[in-house]
Amino acid sequence: MIIHSSLSISNQSPSSSHSPLPFVKLRNFSNHSLRFRRSISVIRCEALDSSSSEVAVQSSYSSSSSVGGRVMEPQEGSSKAGPYPGGMGPHTGRDPSVKKPGWLRQRAPQGEKFQEVKDSLSRLNLNTVCEEAQCPNIGECWNGGGDGIATATIMLLGDTCTRGCRFCAVKTSRNPAPPDPMEPLNTAKAIASWGVDYIVLTSVDRDDIPDGGSGHFAQTVKAMKELKPEIMVECLTSDFRGDLKAVETLVHSGLDVFAHNIETVKRLQRIVRDPRAGYDQSLAVLKHAKHSKEGMITKSSIMLGLGESDDELKEALADLRAIDVDILTLGQYLQPTPLHLTVKEYVTPEKFAFWKEYGESIGFRYVASGPLVRSSYRAGELFVQTMVRERVKSSTAN
Repeated sequence: MIIHSSLSISNQSPSSSHSPLPFVKLRNFSNHSLRFRRSISVIRCEALDSSSSEVAVQSSYSSSSSVGGRVMEPQEGSSKAGPYPGGMGPHTGRDPSVKKPGWLRQRAPQGEKFQEVKDSLSRLNLNTVCEEAQCPNIGECWNGGGDGIATATIMLLGDTCTRGCRFCAVKTSRNPAPPDPMEPLNTAKAIASWGVDYIVLTSVDRDDIPDGGSGHFAQTVKAMKELKPEIMVECLTSDFRGDLKAVETLVHSGLDVFAHNIETVKRLQRIVRDPRAGYDQSLAVLKHAKHSKEGMITKSSIMLGLGESDDELKEALADLRAIDVDILTLGQYLQPTPLHLTVKEYVTPEKFAFWKEYGESIGFRYVASGPLVRSSYRAGELFVQTMVRERVKSSTAN
C-alpha cells in the first residue's frame, strides 16, 4: 500500500522552507538470476523539450537479465529504479487487447507557480511523492489551479514499505531503515516557514514499528500545529495493522482530515493488496477514526480498471457511506511495470463523471472522480471548496 503526504500553499510567494526528508535511494532487487529495474507510471516531463505542451502517461521497465529466455531491453526514457517484491504471476503482464486511450494524456508541467514550488522544495531538501512517483497531476497541482492553492505530496517514515501490494511501485523491505527521530520537528519547521495553508502527510506501511508509525505521524502533526495553529492537516495513513489505539493516537493529534484508502472492491482485495491488508480492516480503521473525535472528516480512495463490476463498486461506496466517510476519490489504475497487476479496463471520462454524480447522490460530501485523479489530488482545493459549499448551505438555511 502506498501512502503519501501532501502540502498546499497559497498563491502568494512562499515565505520560506520545509524540512529535510530522506530522498528515495534506488537499488536493484535480485531474485535468483533475475535482476529488474523498474520505473513507475510517469509523465516524461524532464525529458521533454521545453516547447512540448503535452505528453502521454507511460510505464516502463528494464532488465539486466531475461524472462522465459527473452531478453528484456531497457525502454528509452526509463529513469527510476528500485525493487519489486514479486514476480510475473497470473494477474500480471500486459494485455495487448487493452490499449491506452488518448484521454490519459496530460500537459507537460510548466508555469511560474510550478517552477516556484519546484525550486522551493529543492532548496528545502524535501522528498515529494509528486516527483519520485512522477505523478501525472504534478503540473496541475503545483500550479494551484483556479483557486490558487498549490498542493505537493511528501512521504514520512522513509521511502521503503514493509508490504508488497501488487499495484504499487514503492520499494519494499522486511527491515527498512528506522525512522529519523528528528523528522517530525524538521518537517514542521520547514512547512511552517514556507507559508503552507494545507498539508497532507503520508507514509509507507511500517509493520516493523510497534504502532505502525502512528506516533511519528502524531508528533509531526502536533509540531505543525504548535508552530502554525491555523494550518490544515490531512493524514493519508496505513491501516496500522488494525490497531485502533494507533488510530486514536493520530486522530487526537490535531489533524483535520483522516484519510485511508480501501483501494479496490471487496472481491479483489486479496489480488490487489498485501495479505496483511483487508477490506473489513480498512473499514474498521475509517469507522474508528470517525467515532474517535467529533467532527473528524474522513476520506478514502478507490482505483478503477482492475476488473471490478459496477455493482461491486456501488457496494464499496455504500460500505464507505455506512461508516460516514465524507470524501471519496476515484481514479484510473495505471500499471507501473509488466510485473504489476494488469489493467483490465480504461474507464472513460464519461463513466468517471457518472461515478462522481452517483457518489454525491448517496451522500458523500465531495467526490473527485477522473482518470488521473489520485488520493491527494488537489487536496487543499477539495477541502476548501467543500467547506465553502457547506457554509453557503448553512447560511441559506438560516
